[in-house]
Amino acid sequence: MKATLAILINMGSLHRLFPFWLVGVFALVFWFTPWLLLAVAYGIVAQFFVEYAMHRFLLHREPPTDQGVFNELYRSHIGHHEFPGDPEFFTGGDHWYPVRFGLISFAVHSLILWPFLGLGPAVLTAYVALFVGSVSAFTFYEYCHTLAHVNVPKGWFGQRVTRSHLAHHFQDHQATYHVSFGMGWIDRLFGTKHDPDTARARYDRDTILSMGMDPEDLRLVTARKAFGITKLPRGKLTRRGATESPKPLA
Repeated sequence: MKATLAILINMGSLHRLFPFWLVGVFALVFWFTPWLLLAVAYGIVAQFFVEYAMHRFLLHREPPTDQGVFNELYRSHIGHHEFPGDPEFFTGGDHWYPVRFGLISFAVHSLILWPFLGLGPAVLTAYVALFVGSVSAFTFYEYCHTLAHVNVPKGWFGQRVTRSHLAHHFQDHQATYHVSFGMGWIDRLFGTKHDPDTARARYDRDTILSMGMDPEDLRLVTARKAFGITKLPRGKLTRRGATESPKPLA
């Protein structure tokens, strides 16, 4: 627990979202109505769908051919797959992205609700939904994700989260896109549930950590150099100051 929280409290994205969350909690309490609890519930569920969609369609998209764009994807996610135990790659490099995404979503939701609720209630409902509900769900996601990767003793909850998520890393990176505990139904809904037979058929020990790419692909080699990573003999990778990758639980 302490090791996981120590990483969480240093996450730049959560630092930037915290003031918005705090204002949202104040608004929820000060202008409380039962409808706002529905707004919080909506924000939580919406964030779990966003978690799945961004992981599957943005972070696991076809690798870009432009090296600059590829480097951004490497920093955002490919590097995390190659170094799953390194906290430096737990989150992307742009810590303002969740704030920008939240503000855009807030504006869109406010405009949609305005004709039905009026401007003031629409703004309040959208803000509470996104900056209380969704940010709380996003924080839970970051907790589950971090817990899955840190090498510490884990109870029932931690083992369930770790087994589920590390199957995505070490068995089949084309399945199990949810990370948050209890959200496996989203993968089942969209046909990306982990299947042992499919995972065995897809598995390639040489490309599993590079998300299906040839580890010697020039884009990967160039991106690693950009982030101070050195390719070592026998296919092992290391980054200066990186921690050792965790082993999947049996």
